Amino acid sequence: MNDMEDVAIRLVADWLMFAIGGLALYSFAFLVPRKQWWYWAWRIVLAGLTCYAVARLIGHFWQPAEMRPFELLGVEPGAAYLPNPGFPSDHALFAMFLTLAVWYATHSKAIAATMLVLTLLVCVGRVLALVHSPLDVIGGVVIAFSGIFWYYYGRDRQ
Repeated sequence: MNDMEDVAIRLVADWLMFAIGGLALYSFAFLVPRKQWWYWAWRIVLAGLTCYAVARLIGHFWQPAEMRPFELLGVEPGAAYLPNPGFPSDHALFAMFLTLAVWYATHSKAIAATMLVLTLLVCVGRVLALVHSPLDVIGGVVIAFSGIFWYYYGRDRQ
């Protein structure tokens, strides 16, 4: 790969997370009515903690590979990573978690769709950067759904 491709992959794999986080902050600050902030805040925090706990539990007991793709290929990683086997992808998990939180809290199709596209780009970027396998990012996305039951509890009382 040339330098421009390396920069583009790093931007997609790492830096798009800031756009996803910024859209989430914007959505909660300006699209969720103030009187509902606490209603959604504690649900989102508990959903995030649930997703993270499920990810750590699964990752502790099952790792499909002991080495990341860049290690297997003997090349430098194309993006930031933590020194662990890599399943599930924290980037994919966090990006999808935020996308789901925005969808449930705001029902803004435009912002949620934009965040979903950015999430998918981050997932592809993580694979292209060789820091995750496709299974790692799919696992992160699927595990992000483990927290959605927090959004349903008490929904009628809103």
